[in-house]
Amino acid sequence: MTVFTTSSALARPSRRGFGLMNYIDLYRQRRSLAELDDTRLADLGLQRHEVDAEIQRPFWDAPAHWK
Repeated sequence: MTVFTTSSALARPSRRGFGLMNYIDLYRQRRSLAELDDTRLADLGLQRHEVDAEIQRPFWDAPAHWK
């Protein structure tokens, strides 16, 4: 009987954690958030000062539960 295992790097989760593409996505999300007007932010339950604080964070500063 032949047993196949997945041992390639693509099949395993990254040992480095969050990953470059996730950081790029986070950067893009923060830029998109910055472009929303106050009415749309209110629809999301956010205030401008909260968004300003979020978009000032560096792209590598991801929430701990994302990592």
